[in-house]
Amino acid sequence: MKTSFNLSDFPLWTALVTPFDTQNNVDFDTLARLVEEQVEANNGILLLGSTGEGLALTLDEQKRIVEFVCDLSPTVPLMVAVGGINLQTQLDWVSYCNDLPIHAFLLGTPLYAKPGVVGQTHWFDALLRATSLPCMLYNVPGRSAVAIAPQVLSNLQHHDNLWALKEASGDISKFEAFRKAAPNVAVYSGDDGLIPYFAQAGAAGLVSVASNAWPQQTAEFVRRSLAGTFPNLFTTWTDAVHSLFEVASPVPVKVLMHQQGRLGTPNLRPPLTHLELNNTVALSAANDTILAWN
Repeated sequence: MKTSFNLSDFPLWTALVTPFDTQNNVDFDTLARLVEEQVEANNGILLLGSTGEGLALTLDEQKRIVEFVCDLSPTVPLMVAVGGINLQTQLDWVSYCNDLPIHAFLLGTPLYAKPGVVGQTHWFDALLRATSLPCMLYNVPGRSAVAIAPQVLSNLQHHDNLWALKEASGDISKFEAFRKAAPNVAVYSGDDGLIPYFAQAGAAGLVSVASNAWPQQTAEFVRRSLAGTFPNLFTTWTDAVHSLFEVASPVPVKVLMHQQGRLGTPNLRPPLTHLELNNTVALSAANDTILAWN
């Protein structure tokens, strides 16, 4: 039975990592503990995003992960990522997830093809029509190779289930353009270090990598950022967060969580590998800083 949530009550969503064991299989025992940590922090949970290495998992693994987390019945909302390049495959995935007790979808731009405004509009329109669940579009040109144009958001705002946009281009002017194009669509920062600045421009919250390593602390950071009354807190956080993106995410955060004793291995799925990160001094320093922060 699906629990009902007001998604606006969850300004922080953790793009949850997928833990692997020494044989590089999904470590479900650790996954259960990670979900519990996010529940304790009252953070929404995003499954199978780029931080969760969703595209490196088989379809069977993706299904098992979503079903497993649903069976845990967490008392926070679950969002599931939809991403790839084949529209029918994504529509089939949405149809499958529609029957599970999840609460939202994250809809990414199609990879590699670099569609323009018309192609993007058709892609998202098809996905939005395939579900009644709230949907968050995902603008991440650094990974998808194409940026969502503000016009696309304007074209789609007639959909009642177009709930939000995750903006991860790192461009505050683009953030403002999205807000103007679709004023009723909530915009979330997709960059941990930029939430203090996006909050001042009207952000609804953050979809975070950092909250994997620091669930409670990141929740407090977002709360203070949105309150706008803590002008001296930002430098410490942004400097620490930079260490989580020294190489491709989620490599650093998995290495850090392994150091913290919260992951049994730092393993990732190829082509990503923890061997990319040769020096963990910055990660250790960031961890000490954030755990001492209040």
